[in-house]
Amino acid sequence: MYVERASRLAGAVVWSNVPERDGAARVLPDGCMDLLWHEGRLLVAGPDTHAHVTDGEDSAWAGVRFYPGTAPALLGVPAHELRDRRVELADLWPAAEVRRLAARVNAAPDPASGLEDLALRQAAGADPPDPLLRHVVTALDAGRPVAAIADELGLGARQLHRRSLSAFGYGAKTLARILRLRRALALARAGLPFADTAARTGYADQAHLARDVRELAGLPLGELLARRG
Repeated sequence: MYVERASRLAGAVVWSNVPERDGAARVLPDGCMDLLWHEGRLLVAGPDTHAHVTDGEDSAWAGVRFYPGTAPALLGVPAHELRDRRVELADLWPAAEVRRLAARVNAAPDPASGLEDLALRQAAGADPPDPLLRHVVTALDAGRPVAAIADELGLGARQLHRRSLSAFGYGAKTLARILRLRRALALARAGLPFADTAARTGYADQAHLARDVRELAGLPLGELLARRG
């Protein structure tokens, strides 16, 4: 069973998942990065450009999902280096330090709260999030054009692209596409007809929405919604 809650770390979500049966699951791209716990190990999930299909094991997972653009400062690695990857935290930080941190997480009342404490300690020693990045995410999620956002911030297209690669793992146009898909899926799951969903979220038409769902989620929209249901 999957459960989540808001974290004490601003913008983050704490979650845990114990699958109720064997079978692969599909994790859709969301513009975020996660600090993960699995069977006593600490890992990092980079930003995805397409659905990540799990291996179907029924073992428990826990994680902290960071607000888009905030994880690189906490982890000390540009987001694009982890794009579409799951890596051991020991590949990013000294192994001895990771063993110590893993022991602390494993000793916590539950792994999710242990990860949250770890994330909070990292945030306390890191620079505060760049407000420019939050503005980019908020504007993209509202459907604003990338060029207009760059003009608002006084950035050239190439500058915004470079900063987006480091913060989000991909350019602002890709992040906009992912966030638009998330908005569309929320409306479709609420029962809005697919054509109306496409129009409300800025797609050219229903066929455009269908193509994006297939490319980013790997399934037709109807099948994706049925699996979620």
